[in-house]
Amino acid sequence: MKTSIERLSEAARAHGLTVAVAESLTSGLLASEVGKGESSSEWFSGGVVAYRMPVKTHLLGVPEGTDPTSAECASTLATGVRALLEADIAVATTGVGGPDPEDGHDAGTVYLGWATADGSGADHLQLEGGPEEVLGATVDHAMRLLVRLAEGAGGRG
Repeated sequence: MKTSIERLSEAARAHGLTVAVAESLTSGLLASEVGKGESSSEWFSGGVVAYRMPVKTHLLGVPEGTDPTSAECASTLATGVRALLEADIAVATTGVGGPDPEDGHDAGTVYLGWATADGSGADHLQLEGGPEEVLGATVDHAMRLLVRLAEGAGGRG
């Protein structure tokens, strides 16, 4: 059984796709995982760690006043990094790692944004565990999302 990074690398190369990530919650962990892919220098455009709201707003286009732990923020982060890095597909992470609630959101509340040429959206996750477990699970879910996007892009590359 192939790992997510093996599948992502294979699909990106097979379909001629470029990949980008935007990270708030995961602070670079997702980009580090994507960068492990075979021949990643050919298909991984890069990532942006946008932890503070002004970075999300000024660099990636998240409207001021947007809840940083929301589907809107996640989707906009993905759309913004896709445009900024001129990538075919992008995924973004945002949420509350814990251990305590933040801004009215329970620890483990996570949104994964995605963007392709066909549109954008966000998935909501409610994860269990401490910060390390939440971050690890977020990266795992984000990698699976990237694989679905890449594998579903067949014929567009």
